[in-house]
Amino acid sequence: MGSWKNHVRDRLQQRDLTEKVPYFGVFSSLSQLEERLEVREQFLDDVQTKRLERGGVEVSKNTRLLQLQLRESEHLAEKLSQTVSDLTTVLYLKEAELQYWQSRVSHYRQEALTLAKGSNRLKATLSEFEYTVECQSKELAALRAEQNGLKEASAEALREKEELLQRWMEEKSEEADRLNKYNDTQERWQRLAMQLKKHLRKERGKDVPMATGSSSE
Repeated sequence: MGSWKNHVRDRLQQRDLTEKVPYFGVFSSLSQLEERLEVREQFLDDVQTKRLERGGVEVSKNTRLLQLQLRESEHLAEKLSQTVSDLTTVLYLKEAELQYWQSRVSHYRQEALTLAKGSNRLKATLSEFEYTVECQSKELAALRAEQNGLKEASAEALREKEELLQRWMEEKSEEADRLNKYNDTQERWQRLAMQLKKHLRKERGKDVPMATGSSSE
């Protein structure tokens, strides 16, 4: 009996795994077994009725057959009862499993809603960041353009500075040349003046003795 139970349980589990519609095979088997039980019970009722109508002779002839049929019915009833018990157990297990999965689905649905809300918040935050990045990109482009302008202005100012410095150095050089020329001229004039003074002194020195001699005579 135990091996038969295991066989039925294994077949039911295997069938449940292959079926697409949950519990369809379980309820179908249960319906078939209940129908067979009703047929057997009707058959026993008919035999008992015929036995009472025909009398003792017919009863004695059919006693063995009725006993076999009764045993078969009892055996089938016992198997049906066990099958119903097994199916009820399986049904309870399926219901418990269904409730478990329903709770899991509810839990996952709640998680999905939470994740959806979080996703919406992240999308809003991402949009804000994208807008901020766009604004900063525009500001950066403006700053780069301004920086390029400043670089060009700085380069231009540096060129002007170098040109001014070059002109200033040229002017200073020219001024130095003029000053050197002036100094050279002044030195020549001074030398010439000194030479003239010396020459005048010499001339005066010659004139003084001559005047002295003429007066003594």
